[in-house]
Amino acid sequence: MSHGVKCRHKNKSKVTIMSDAAKPQAPAQTNLDTIGGAQHVQSTTPLRFVTAASLFDGHDASINIMRRILQSLGVEVIHLAHNRSVAEVVQAALQEDVQGIALSSYQGGHVEYFKYIIDMLKENGAGHIKVFGGGGGVIVPAEIEELHAYGVERIYSPQDGMKLGLVGMIEDMVKRCSLESADPASLDKIEDRSNYSQLSRLITAIERGELAKDRLAEIKLASGNATPVLGITGTGGAGKSSLTDEMIRRFRVDSQDQAKIAIIAIDPTRRKTGGALLGDRIRMNSIYADNIYMRSIATRGSSGEVPSQLPEIIAATKQYDFDLIVVETPGIGQGDAGIVPYVDVSMYVMTPEFGAQSQLEKIDMLDFADIVVINKFDRKGSDDALRDVAKQVQRNRDAWSSAPSDMPVYGSIASRFGDDGVTAAYHGLLQVLRGKGLKEWQSTLPMIDNKKPSVETAIVPPKRQRYLAEISESVRRYHEATVEQAEVAGEVYSLQEALRLIGNNSDLESALKEKQQALAAENQALLDSWPEIKARYIYDHETKAQADGKSAVPGLARESLSGTLVSRVAVPKFKHYGELLTFLRNENLPGFFPYAAGVFPYKREGEDPARMFAGEGDPARTNRRFKRLSEHSPAKRLSTAFDSVTLYGFDPATRPDIYGKIGNSGVSVATLDDMKQLYDGFDLCDPSTSVSMTINGPAPTILAMFLNTAIDQQVDRFKDKESRDPTADEYKELKAFALSSVRGTVQADILKEDQGQNTCIFSTEFSLRMMGDIQQYFINHDIRNFYSVSISGYHIAEAGANPISQLAFTLANGFTFVEAYLARGMHIDDFASNLSFFFSNGMDPEYTVIGRVARRIWAVAMRDKYGANAKSQKLKYHIQTSGRSLHAQEMQFNDIRTTLQALLAIQDNCNSLHTNAFDEAITTPTEDSVRRALAIQLIINREFGLAKNENPYQGSFIADELTDLVEEAVLQEFERISDRGGVLGAMETGYQRGKIQEESMKYETQKHDGTLPIIGVNTFLSEKEEEAFEIELARSTDAEKQSQIARLAEFHKRHADTAPQTIEVIKATVSDGGNGFEALMEAVRDCSLGQLTDAFFEVGGQYRRST
Repeated sequence: MSHGVKCRHKNKSKVTIMSDAAKPQAPAQTNLDTIGGAQHVQSTTPLRFVTAASLFDGHDASINIMRRILQSLGVEVIHLAHNRSVAEVVQAALQEDVQGIALSSYQGGHVEYFKYIIDMLKENGAGHIKVFGGGGGVIVPAEIEELHAYGVERIYSPQDGMKLGLVGMIEDMVKRCSLESADPASLDKIEDRSNYSQLSRLITAIERGELAKDRLAEIKLASGNATPVLGITGTGGAGKSSLTDEMIRRFRVDSQDQAKIAIIAIDPTRRKTGGALLGDRIRMNSIYADNIYMRSIATRGSSGEVPSQLPEIIAATKQYDFDLIVVETPGIGQGDAGIVPYVDVSMYVMTPEFGAQSQLEKIDMLDFADIVVINKFDRKGSDDALRDVAKQVQRNRDAWSSAPSDMPVYGSIASRFGDDGVTAAYHGLLQVLRGKGLKEWQSTLPMIDNKKPSVETAIVPPKRQRYLAEISESVRRYHEATVEQAEVAGEVYSLQEALRLIGNNSDLESALKEKQQALAAENQALLDSWPEIKARYIYDHETKAQADGKSAVPGLARESLSGTLVSRVAVPKFKHYGELLTFLRNENLPGFFPYAAGVFPYKREGEDPARMFAGEGDPARTNRRFKRLSEHSPAKRLSTAFDSVTLYGFDPATRPDIYGKIGNSGVSVATLDDMKQLYDGFDLCDPSTSVSMTINGPAPTILAMFLNTAIDQQVDRFKDKESRDPTADEYKELKAFALSSVRGTVQADILKEDQGQNTCIFSTEFSLRMMGDIQQYFINHDIRNFYSVSISGYHIAEAGANPISQLAFTLANGFTFVEAYLARGMHIDDFASNLSFFFSNGMDPEYTVIGRVARRIWAVAMRDKYGANAKSQKLKYHIQTSGRSLHAQEMQFNDIRTTLQALLAIQDNCNSLHTNAFDEAITTPTEDSVRRALAIQLIINREFGLAKNENPYQGSFIADELTDLVEEAVLQEFERISDRGGVLGAMETGYQRGKIQEESMKYETQKHDGTLPIIGVNTFLSEKEEEAFEIELARSTDAEKQSQIARLAEFHKRHADTAPQTIEVIKATVSDGGNGFEALMEAVRDCSLGQLTDAFFEVGGQYRRST
């Protein structure tokens, strides 16, 4: 296929942006409750669509909404989810024989991507497939016109969404597609048995009933070849698709891709709507090879788990040159065994949670299955399940002369890359298939003797799966104790006052002594120390800050122009011990447990919490942007955005769907050389320099590049000063100094990526292992000023979560890292201070207090549940204003929203703040718009009068009420997640993603029907046509893209001799259980990002999508 699509992006091109039409129409009413009603049921053959987000794009919330509406309109949807290359999309479209492709593209490079997909469809004779897309304003009008002219059926703009409504856009897509039947003559003869496109059309014709009876009979008569058919069935949620994918991967590895395999995946049709989610392809990583074919089919009008046309479809597939045909059914019940008559060999997949042992007697497939696999073997009771199922199979087969352990029953963990339980089951299956005629090949996959995984260690041990429920219980116990002890303290105060008023009284004195004894020593100490603490904040006049070399003595008040002294920290005037103790335990002053008002007593003097955001083009261009943005401040807080090629661990390349994204929506970094150029001129070991890197999947590699850059800066300084290279001992000292001095964070939070906007690239287990390796390296090398992970709620919110879900999921993820690191043997106080949190601030009322709630829950749990010290109890609370509230319509209004969100963050005592630029709704922000966004928080901090005070929410009735309400909602969410096996167990069932998608749907629905007022978008619309205005599009230039490709080639050439050996070393380190990050610190000197990503794919596995 041709890869020669010309790139036509121009840097900083001017485009004209128009608002809605001169007389804007009211938003189309969208009643999702009526979707899926009888009026949508199609009596004719359903349309088929492929839906996906474009390559290196994790913004799949919108395409998930679209595919759900498509299903409700009676469409069969093959959903591929996020990060799909043009080749993957086109392969799916061809094999699935679809009529439409719907794509979302938010990460730039959309012109090249859509043109490439049109080219590839035409090259494969599939120009009839209609291509649709959307980008939420990122694809500007001029680009939309260009793509329409090139052959894209329609790109939907935000204005289209407001005029048509959500359902209206999808209905428009459906209307534009038509069912085209293949020429019957093209299906009469099969001259090329490797022509799988013809097979796809043949299966479609069979499904539609378009083949003549004599042709069907001919197909059946000719299907008597020896190609064995494997049926894979099992209970819903047992992991059949994941296990199928792992089996296919082993067939490919074992046969060295000699085995040609066809997969027929069946999913149920929704009887109410006629639509279907054909959801097996999404989980398959091993099917993208010339020797693998996959076709998804729906049950349509059939009852049971198999469609009535399955025999004909299998017969047609046997006409082609496959060595094996795999049929996977949807989830079945205990009494179902519908697949058995159609296959030669059957495999039954179940989980350990089948209930009482007597339930096994009701499972029909245990009578018929040639192989039984108990998947998810890392769950509780797996060994008992293996024993009980083996005994039941022994009974069913009357195999009394054989031991239960000899039965073909295996344990597996298909979600674990390289699981030897799966490999053992594969070899057992292979032996059975060979007996049914599967062709021979020279096996390369070693035989495995065991019947279950040899490594069953879970990231979070099964006995700790209730950790979130335990945390909820700890926090509630803390508050219950507060109420009880506050009542006691109040009684102590009342008795003391009574004695003061009436004098000595033995009864009162006895009662007072009894109450004082009932007051916990900890709480008595709080009350006793309060007068002295309060006195620290008393002032007669403003006290100026004085430097003492390391810290500053903060002023207690700041003077307004009117001469008013505004307290930096206002203290309560409570006298009643009950009220005072309630305040001290629920709130306390900034810097005091439970840190509701902030983790430090005062904000830093002379350093705004502002971050300088940059990321565009090549490293040199972004470096220039950093220098301009940081000119105004002695503190350099560099917040780095990477392009999507880097975010997904790839190297720059000329392939159009990669090329278009180089340097767009972030900076391109592929090598250590790039990293050094990116931060050139900044002293990374200076205490006033802090670097934030927003990257997740390949975060270990990028972090290793950054730390090496800091080390090499010190080495270069030594060389300049001493005019020689350092000795080995001197190098160790320089390295140790650099590692102990760097300040900043790398995001690296793989949990939220799975739940929200997804840049997962490696298997979840491998990613979490590497995160643990990073933290262990930090401990070993005394890296205390750099966060090993920024646990992010921002991307959860951007994917559509409401503020409570954002907060609950993010804190739950944080506690999951705690449990995972404790399970590795780390001490809580060795790593807790290396964790930070990163949230989005939107417009909802709950955003007023999410910092307060987060800090209090974290502090109480860390102290009372985990026994952590004071430093570990302090949650670092970093904020970025909401990207979801940036709208392409009336973009100038975005700054108003951002200002309010920034105000909330600053008043809630955030540790750092990034304010989004108004034009990020459609483009990488320009230098002017970033400066304007930075000015928002500078104006608040330096001009807004109340910002002179640092605890403005304390004492507010509504802040107190919201804090308690939001905290309880979070604790209830913890319990729901705990009921699903903790964060990882909930992720396995898609709980978090499903909830986020539901909340996203609610927001989009209310935005489109006007229930949720958004000024300038669905209300307060201009009565006249807004004047067209030009906005600068910050795009990378062809010169920058070519430069990055050339720099990469030069790096590869320079390290051609050392890179292969380095790659083998790091693969061996990971395979042998060593510290992968330790090896990575050396590997980045010889290998590029893409080379290391490929190496990790081999030993750690690829991420498996689920929804």
